[in-house]
Amino acid sequence: MYYIQETDKPVLIARIFNLVEIIDDKIILPISSEEIIENKRASILVKRIKKILDKTRCKSVVLSKYLKTQESFVNVLEDCSINIIDGKWLFSILSNRVLDYIVEKENLKKEETNVSVLVNKNDSDYIIENIKNIIKTYKSVNIVTTNAGKFKKLEKDILEQEGTMITITNNKKKSLVRSKIILNVDFTNAEINKYNISDEAIIVNLQGNVDINKKRFNGININDYEISFEDFEEFDYDKSNIYFQKDIYESSIYKKQPYEYIERKIKRDRVKITELVGKRTSF
Repeated sequence: MYYIQETDKPVLIARIFNLVEIIDDKIILPISSEEIIENKRASILVKRIKKILDKTRCKSVVLSKYLKTQESFVNVLEDCSINIIDGKWLFSILSNRVLDYIVEKENLKKEETNVSVLVNKNDSDYIIENIKNIIKTYKSVNIVTTNAGKFKKLEKDILEQEGTMITITNNKKKSLVRSKIILNVDFTNAEINKYNISDEAIIVNLQGNVDINKKRFNGININDYEISFEDFEEFDYDKSNIYFQKDIYESSIYKKQPYEYIERKIKRDRVKITELVGKRTSF
C-alpha cells in the first residue's frame, strides 16, 4: 500500500521534470497544496506513479486530503484502474457506531427511536450482522428493499433467535415517514428520492454523494465521516495530519476476514466516530 501526497516546498528541478520521490511507503509529488493539478500534468504524474505500483504489484493507494480535491488527478488514477481508498467500505462496517454517535449527539433514546435500513443488493455478512445488532437495540427497524427475497432468511433468523418480528417493505409512501434515522446502505440518489421521507429525518448514506430533492426536507443528510483510532505504529506526522484517518484505517484491514475478526480489531484499536459530515452541516 502506498500513500501519495504533496510536498511543502517542491525542489525546482523535480517540479520542472515532474520527478516523484519514494520515502518508505509514501510517494511524494513535486507539487504544493496551493496548486491546481491540470490534466496534462496529472497524466504525467500518474504515469510515473503507475510504474512504481506495477513494480510492487500494488493496486490500491491512499491519497492526501489535498490530492483528493484534485479532480483531474483523481480521474486519471481511476482511468488507470488504480483503486483509491475512500473509507466507504469502512463506513458500512462502522454503521452501528455511526448510529450510536447520532443517538448521543441528538440526545435520543434507542428504545424510542425508529430506524429504517435501505438496502437492495448488499447482503454481505458485515451488513447482515450490523442489521441484527440494530434490531436488538432500537424500538423498531424497517428493512426497505426492492429485493425482499434476499432478506427473508434474516427475517426468519431474527424471529427464531430474538423472538422479534421485523418489517420488510417497499412502500414508497409509508415505509420511511416515521423513521427518525435512515441508514442508506446502497440506494442511489434516484432510488431514495422516490420515497416519502420525514422532514426532520437523519439520513446516513454509506456510499455517499446522495442528495435529498425534497423541498420540505429540513433534516440532516450525511455523506461522509471521520474517525480516530489508537495507532500502535511509530508516530508519523504526515499520516496523522495530511491524510484522513478513515482512509488510513481502511487501508490497514484485510477485507476478506470474517466479520468477528474485523470487529475484534476495531474494538482493540478503539475506533471512534469523531465527525459526521452532512450536506449542509456537520456534527
